[in-house]
Amino acid sequence: MKARSIYWVAQLSGWFAYGGLLLFSVIGRGEVLDFEVSVSIASWVVVGIALTHLQRYVFIRLGWLDRKLSQLVPRLIVSSGITATIIYSILLFIDYLVKGDDLDWERLTFSLFIVSVAFMGFLILFWNAIYFTFHFFQKSRKQEVSNLELTASNRESELKNLRSQLNPHFLFNSLNSIRALVDIEPAKAKTSITTLSNLLRQSLMMGKENMVTVEQELDMVRNYLDLEKIRFEERLQVQWEIDDTLLSRDIPPFSVQMMAENAVKHGISNRKEGGEVIVSTLKTDDGFTLQITNSGKLGTSVDLGVGIQNIKQRLQLQFGERAEYSLNQVGENVVAKIEFRDERV
Repeated sequence: MKARSIYWVAQLSGWFAYGGLLLFSVIGRGEVLDFEVSVSIASWVVVGIALTHLQRYVFIRLGWLDRKLSQLVPRLIVSSGITATIIYSILLFIDYLVKGDDLDWERLTFSLFIVSVAFMGFLILFWNAIYFTFHFFQKSRKQEVSNLELTASNRESELKNLRSQLNPHFLFNSLNSIRALVDIEPAKAKTSITTLSNLLRQSLMMGKENMVTVEQELDMVRNYLDLEKIRFEERLQVQWEIDDTLLSRDIPPFSVQMMAENAVKHGISNRKEGGEVIVSTLKTDDGFTLQITNSGKLGTSVDLGVGIQNIKQRLQLQFGERAEYSLNQVGENVVAKIEFRDERV
């Protein structure tokens, strides 16, 4: 059964059960179940259903379902008091409409009003406790499923990325480029071997992590692009536009690396004159953006599509709606970026 269906079954069952308790209470006290009493009981049920449902709508609109318990409790106490006051006022008005001048106004003292609202407040608070307990239980189950999917996705992603980054073709090109430097520029060849070694080590280590820092990811991207510059020489120009305040932020491993690979593989390598790759980190009003810009035209190759789907899937599992990947043609350049939005407090 879907969560929405469960909610309505529980909502209607709970309030009708409460109406049943009121009915048995009236009968137990030996009171006559006349029209006025029947309307009063029915009003409790109908108004209770309507106002608690409206309260739930407000919770969702204000984002309370995503708040921490320490932030939620005081809000629920205040909300329960307000809702209880509104419910009791509506019930009192209905009572007046039914009884008219026969309504015993002398009984409606301020102390009775406070006691009645307090009772209703505890009832609404109990409703809220049940609702949020169910919500957190559902959220916990979904998170557990997401974690299992994330683990499987990370393992698959690790294998895909290792095959992509450390495949024999890439190693062959890198080693050939380094070999060509051995006699001409031995110092540069030695540096390149160190860079390749660092890239291998970083890929193996980061492939085991669910999250890495922007700094760690960019270090690996830098090593990758340094090696590609050996192969492409002057055909590959790299520019870095990095906001140092974002280096400690957490992101999925290989996310920028995969964008950089796509930029070189599908952009620079297809251009006889080569081009430029710009690696950028940008702070935004509600988060930050990681961006790779490369010279070239946006393609539709299968390999590129698989890479994009890989990024999108991992972002969805780890960040939900708080992260979004996009790939667009902007003038003479292709811009790939991941926009991260901070979790609302």
